[in-house]
Amino acid sequence: MNLPNKLTIIRIVLSPIFMVFLLIDTLYTRYIALLIFGIASLTDLYDGYLARKTGVITSFGKFMDPLADKILTSTALICFASLGYIYTWMVLVIIGRDFIVTGLRCIAAYRGQLILPTQVAKWKTASQMVVIVVILLYISVQTTMTALGRWDSSLDGIAWYFLNGMVFVSMTLTVSSGLDYVIKNRSIFTSLLR
Repeated sequence: MNLPNKLTIIRIVLSPIFMVFLLIDTLYTRYIALLIFGIASLTDLYDGYLARKTGVITSFGKFMDPLADKILTSTALICFASLGYIYTWMVLVIIGRDFIVTGLRCIAAYRGQLILPTQVAKWKTASQMVVIVVILLYISVQTTMTALGRWDSSLDGIAWYFLNGMVFVSMTLTVSSGLDYVIKNRSIFTSLLR
């Protein structure tokens, strides 16, 4: 178990801890959730960089790194939807795509093949991370200003459209990357129908 793989596992472990702190509606827990997500995101950047730099790229890392990303981002998006910050249907589309791609990866792995992330998939992950950080910052500011009695509730409507617009763009990239995976690996799907 090398360091990049340990960082991937840390990201998976941090996901439910992040969820617990985000769902507790206090000023401090929201900031702790933001900090935890930031640390988890940094492990994503660092584990890939470290694996390439030290030449310790493993099959475990190639499979688990994107899965850890999906767990972290899905956890955050589900929390946002449950708190009413974004549309649930967009989260379901994103998670549905992730189930399909993960299933495709599992079938490929069972057959001794490895499906690597595409460039579009990397953009998708980056867009989701940016969207999640923006929403977390908004939640933290809103919680802080509400605690101080200075929150202008008229901003909620503007923020709703802005945040959901960002999620929509990310969802579009997510669906595009899912179609990209399916088209490039359609032989796996067609072999299942035989």
